[in-house]
Amino acid sequence: MRMYDIIKKKRDGQELTSEEIEFVVKAYVSENIPDYQMAALLMAIFFRGMNPRETYDLTISMARSGEILDLSPIEGIKVDKHSTGGVGDKATLVVLPVLAGFGVKIPKMSGRGLGHTGGTIDKLESIPGMRTELTKEEFFHIVKKIGFAVASQTGNLVPADKKIYALRDTTATVDNISLIASSVVSKKLAGGADAIVFDVKVGSGAFLKDINQATELAKLMIDILKRSGKLSRAVLSNMDQPLGRMVGNSLEVLEAIETLKGNGPEDLIKLCVRICYEVLDLIKIKASEQQIIKEILSGKALERFANFVEAQGGDPRVIDDYNLLPLSKEIIEVKLNKSGYIGKVNTELVGIASMVLGAGRSKKEEVIDPSVGIEVLKKTGDYIQFDEPVVRMYVSKKSDVKSAIKLISHAYEVVEQRVKPQEILLGVIE
Repeated sequence: MRMYDIIKKKRDGQELTSEEIEFVVKAYVSENIPDYQMAALLMAIFFRGMNPRETYDLTISMARSGEILDLSPIEGIKVDKHSTGGVGDKATLVVLPVLAGFGVKIPKMSGRGLGHTGGTIDKLESIPGMRTELTKEEFFHIVKKIGFAVASQTGNLVPADKKIYALRDTTATVDNISLIASSVVSKKLAGGADAIVFDVKVGSGAFLKDINQATELAKLMIDILKRSGKLSRAVLSNMDQPLGRMVGNSLEVLEAIETLKGNGPEDLIKLCVRICYEVLDLIKIKASEQQIIKEILSGKALERFANFVEAQGGDPRVIDDYNLLPLSKEIIEVKLNKSGYIGKVNTELVGIASMVLGAGRSKKEEVIDPSVGIEVLKKTGDYIQFDEPVVRMYVSKKSDVKSAIKLISHAYEVVEQRVKPQEILLGVIE
């Protein structure tokens, strides 16, 4: 089998066999195929596409390129919740402790943020002492004891995805539905969960700007998991403005804790409750949205979050004392010097503004600053006076404040006519 023939076949729009796909993945991981040939194949796939069977085969080959986590030491159905990436998306920090109250076991492997979207691991590591690099024994023990744990992905899981994604990132081949689906689902299969619920983001702050594309991705991911014998469902949620009010690592932890205290912003609560409902419904646990809200208001989920923080080496006192979080004291308010209604928010620009302040990374090797970020004061439909700020920026000496202000100014559109507030929930794909 020759890589040249496989590239040519896909270039000409033909379907690759299961054997050809497996050959490519194995040979690339073992460094028997050079980057330039793999890049050529990725570009051919980008333009010619892959059918559902090819996408499934690619996903399986990638998942099997490394270790597949055996979760059998944990009793019951194991669940995973995955977001496709958004701005201000701290839903995982709320959803996991709530679900654990219904007896759900969630052994979650998470990644770090890259570009304008934040990573759950980065957020958790802003809590003093918090460890996310756990041994398998520690990981399983915490899940059994508390109901959930969050660990960073090990180097043994899906090495094919790490190599292929790094190449996609530098060859402008990221935005392809089959390549996105295989990347996401291969990691989920390697993580070993029985049921996965996706939060597929749609809009200006998401990788997918169009609801038709997002629906296509959701259906494709569910199809791959169904073929693999897994339960799956997807919630489509709006990313045409940041989720909640806080963007940045310590800020998002603070907002997640406030949400678990029953004081969260309406859109974040609504999304978290719906994700919890869909997870419980998927694994046949009967619970209404009112019961889920009751679980939050009871304070039990907050207590579970504190126990989780302590179990992973973090300081549980952050629940009551936000001064323990590394949060910048230097604050700058950004004004638009206009009066009117907020018509649109370009969420990606808000995410990039947070990144240039130091809350995100443009390259994997960059170190983030957990103390900086953005508090969103005005959202779509809100009225602003001439001298009112739209955001509050938490900055450090290393922050590129000038660029961040410029980005925020371009992100907000002010109009004369009243605009309807955005709906957070856009649909559910079963």
